[in-house]
Amino acid sequence: MSESRSVPLYCPYCGEEDLRPSEAGHGAWECHACARVFSVKFTGLLGRAVAR
Repeated sequence: MSESRSVPLYCPYCGEEDLRPSEAGHGAWECHACARVFSVKFTGLLGRAVAR
């Protein structure tokens, strides 16, 4: 199984799209617009489907 990386489309803090992978750790991203480093982590799936 190959390892894949989830890529965020925009910064959750400022909304800019200038993101690059960070050396801070797995799933960490740097926003070059607001100088924040954040991480993205998949936690799991819901046990059942959610009706809308």
